[in-house]
Amino acid sequence: MQENNLEKENVKEELETSSEIEETTEEVVEDNVTDINDKLEENKLREELEALNDKHQRLQAEYANYRRRTNEEKETIGLFANEKILNDIIPVIDSMERALEACDDKEGSMYQGIDLVYKQLQGILTKYGVEAIEAENADFDPNLHLAVMQESVDGVEANKVVMVLQKGYKLGNKVLRPSMVKVSC
Repeated sequence: MQENNLEKENVKEELETSSEIEETTEEVVEDNVTDINDKLEENKLREELEALNDKHQRLQAEYANYRRRTNEEKETIGLFANEKILNDIIPVIDSMERALEACDDKEGSMYQGIDLVYKQLQGILTKYGVEAIEAENADFDPNLHLAVMQESVDGVEANKVVMVLQKGYKLGNKVLRPSMVKVSC
């Protein structure tokens, strides 16, 4: 009987130990599951944060590009807003140049008055960034010159401007009026 009692006690102890092991195992498993869930949540949050940071940086870059483009457009609009009036002033300057050439008395008050107005008009063009296209003895460029005549000239290579018939003007890189020229052939 004593053996039987011993066996029962051993079984009882084993059961208790087994229960303790099960409880400990369950606690460890629960702790591990909690740790894994916390790490998964942490990784998920980190990924979301990285995605939001990336989105924020892209928005900042887009906004910076937008500001740069609008500033460039404003400058361009400002530069070319006066294009129409500048185109209207150019024929007046041509007339003033013809009047200066027609004056015989270069010291007379008429010549000086016309010259003064001519210089004021030139100042207006310069103020707004308009410049004359240099064409005399230059290579013919169809973007800047309008060839209305061709002539074979000794000692001058082909496609050289030999005479400017009417001055051309440009505003920045934009041609307001091409130079009317005679070109060697």
